[in-house]
Amino acid sequence: MDKILIVDDTPAVLQALSLLLEIHGYDVVTTTSPEQAIQYVNQLRVSLVIQDMNFTGDTTSGEEGRSLFYQMRELDPHLPVILITAWTDLEQAIELVKAGAVDYIAKPWDDQKLLNTIANLVALGKANQATEKLKRQQNATANTQTAATNIGLIYASSAMQRVVDMAVQVAKSDISVLITGANGSGKEKIAEVIQAHSQIANGPFIKINCGALPADLIEAELFGAEAGAYTGANKKRIGLFEAADGGTLFLDEIGNLPYSGQTKLLRVIQTGEFQRLGSVNTIKTKVRVISATNSNLQDAIAAGEFREDLYYRLNVIELQVPSMAERIDDIMPLVNHFLPSRELSLSAENELKKHSWQGNVREIENTCKRVAVLKPTGIIEANDFAFSTHQQSSSNATNEARSPQTMTAEPTKEDLETAMRELQGVIARVARKFGLSRQALYRRLDKYGIPY
Repeated sequence: MDKILIVDDTPAVLQALSLLLEIHGYDVVTTTSPEQAIQYVNQLRVSLVIQDMNFTGDTTSGEEGRSLFYQMRELDPHLPVILITAWTDLEQAIELVKAGAVDYIAKPWDDQKLLNTIANLVALGKANQATEKLKRQQNATANTQTAATNIGLIYASSAMQRVVDMAVQVAKSDISVLITGANGSGKEKIAEVIQAHSQIANGPFIKINCGALPADLIEAELFGAEAGAYTGANKKRIGLFEAADGGTLFLDEIGNLPYSGQTKLLRVIQTGEFQRLGSVNTIKTKVRVISATNSNLQDAIAAGEFREDLYYRLNVIELQVPSMAERIDDIMPLVNHFLPSRELSLSAENELKKHSWQGNVREIENTCKRVAVLKPTGIIEANDFAFSTHQQSSSNATNEARSPQTMTAEPTKEDLETAMRELQGVIARVARKFGLSRQALYRRLDKYGIPY
């Protein structure tokens, strides 16, 4: 049932309008308070508002109504508002109609004219909602066809659609792909899209975080080792390239691979051949390599930290995943995915869209998980997300991480969990905070079973 909000300081007016609208099948909410009206618009998602222009005795300027109108428009720019008053100010009426008011009616009103106006506006609103719903369904269908929903890639923006379309296109070949983008933006999901739409979709899909590879075990991890090849190697070990034979190897955080590992990786990409550590037998594999990084490899090449020849081997095609700042339309679909069956106020949605989301999808997921725990029931309001407090905490943590006085004591599991939470899982910042290399941090996170 369509919900109509009536805001007027005269109880008799509220009663008369309520009776008129309820007889014609509308669900009516009334209030004499502009402040209460704002709460209703924020929480109840009304279909239409009928509002007076003056709410204080002996006041005829219309400024109170003007202020209320603009506050409601800020909450919901598409909300139909009918202005009704005994004191008609033509200049003010023109201003508010230009600003989006659908009509300006003088008291006493004409019942039939008012009913016709309301019916037309409600019908138009339903038509617009149906159109938007159809667009969302069409987008969802296109996304299903393109991105394979079982991958779990949630998006609605044209910026992300372009990346997905390109990923599907390059998936048909066997060329190497480099996926770039900020931490938490969804690079791994794009790699999964490529794998799912490739000719080797049924083959293995092996993922490895290059920054977590111990420098002294890189060769064994990538190419395997025979029993006795090094201390502790009690049995033959199958390497990642061998395990990925006939499929895809996804090398995440490729920019963190040590230089010695880059040299070994280049050789196997060039020839498809390698030897297990401790063996003289050559193994030949057919593996598609997809890599990802959040760092600027061109800068790393200039600094002598990354091999230029490897870069061009990996970067036959580059796919750049946009940050959340470039894909605002993805925010609410992601929030709805991480907070299923929860109702959010309009102010909460507005705050979510205005937030910077420097941690991208990962930050959205963590924020939603926190709200789900702290506000398990009821309508979620903007202050439930505690953006200002969280941003201040992140800012303080970031400043601390950038301080030259980094921590030197061995961090505890609690220290690491706190830092990962405050710094939104950004490995570089957490590592700086404790004065560790990325590889050293990854080893500690693995030791304590802390996800990253």
